[in-house]
Amino acid sequence: MANVDKNILNGKKHIHFIGIGGSGMYPLAQILHSKGYYITGSDNNETETLDAVRKMGIPVHLGQRAENIEGADLIVHTAAIMADNPELIASNSSGVPVLERSELLGIVTSWYDNAVCVSGTHGKTTTTSMLTQILFEQGIDISAFIGGKLPCINGSGRAGTSDILTCEACEFVDTFLKLYPDVAVVLNIDADHLDYFKTVDNIISSFHKFCKNTTKAVIVNGDDKNSMKAVEGITGKEIITFGFSDKNDYYPENIIKISGMRTDFTLMKNGIKLCDLTINVPGQHNVLNAVAACAAAIYAGADISKIADGLSKFHGAKRRFEKIGEVNGITVADDYAHHPAEITVTLNAAKAMDYKRVWAVFQPFTFSRTAMLLNDFAKALSIADKVVLTEIMGSREKNTYHIYAKDLGEIIPGAVWFDNLMPDETAEQYHDRNFDEVCDYLEKNALPGDLIITLGCGDVYKVAKKLYKKLSENQKGGI
Repeated sequence: MANVDKNILNGKKHIHFIGIGGSGMYPLAQILHSKGYYITGSDNNETETLDAVRKMGIPVHLGQRAENIEGADLIVHTAAIMADNPELIASNSSGVPVLERSELLGIVTSWYDNAVCVSGTHGKTTTTSMLTQILFEQGIDISAFIGGKLPCINGSGRAGTSDILTCEACEFVDTFLKLYPDVAVVLNIDADHLDYFKTVDNIISSFHKFCKNTTKAVIVNGDDKNSMKAVEGITGKEIITFGFSDKNDYYPENIIKISGMRTDFTLMKNGIKLCDLTINVPGQHNVLNAVAACAAAIYAGADISKIADGLSKFHGAKRRFEKIGEVNGITVADDYAHHPAEITVTLNAAKAMDYKRVWAVFQPFTFSRTAMLLNDFAKALSIADKVVLTEIMGSREKNTYHIYAKDLGEIIPGAVWFDNLMPDETAEQYHDRNFDEVCDYLEKNALPGDLIITLGCGDVYKVAKKLYKKLSENQKGGI
């Protein structure tokens, strides 16, 4: 995959962002704004992110119109912007260079001497967030690009003055091959995005290219066969392994679950104790994420004696087993898990906590992934005591697979779903009503001691928030 010219920004002064409110656009706007570029942007909906953008002094147009690009000498858009978007149409005919967000991110990573890029099928956001928090709490003025919101930096990104950048590296459509990593972290490699990659071997091949592009070191999960295949034949850079096994360079010992949300363990390196650590996020998988984050932080120059303090202050990124609230003994949480492997570790973590019943409220994302991994989804979701499905969020796809939530629900014992599309009902109307039906069902059937966790990378988090609001209102009303 050919990258764009790293020098394309030379001589540019005014950069316009189409969809500046996106989680992947905001950090780029921050960094470029801090470098002295004049930034403008547009988006269709008011969000907290847009407020944050405006507070930086960046003008934002609400609504996307051709005239918004006036004066720009470089234009950036997200992959979510459709071809018929009036700003994108105007941009493509303007003669001004137009970049997709990932292309600009690649250029930005080349500006840092220590760009630490965290990759993997699962766990990227959590691990990048842990790494960012560890370095931030040490007083290092880092830049950051994260796929979720991290409270300590008040968002999904940060513009710093040091030579360190922490960056979440997404493999979807080989986006991460546009980056210029100095340090690559490979958490795991699993079957995902098969609509693009077709086979696991193709995924491994892409990760191999990503690691080959790295200039200094690869920090790789030594317990994961696919990840180790990806680093076979890699030369000219340091290969550092992590995992649960003591055959790895970095590994945990003395793992003790203190509570549902807290686990203590000892960080080891080649048989030598480095420090005792506490994480305040649930699940064994997060122990491994923490080990990877610590290994990357140490390589980037973190003070080992201060790692424990930084990591202990991490209580999760937004939408990563995020507790929305508790009402009348019913706990409502939300998680980004959208792949069977992610759902498995999230639900296993939930089941290991002290709840009477665990409800999984799942929104399948994309028709292709649902169709290709149908039985895997059923197996993963069956870990929960109760399963409720929303309709599939197609996102960028049309339903050429002719697959629906009921196809998944029918192979999960006791699963509940709602598929009563009304005549002349728009997709948006059905979507909203579907969420309302799910909320109503949960409200009527949940009991004290239950955990209800929404799962998916779409907008299913709205169900969690709506449900918590309804339960709270009922409590106030004495119902």
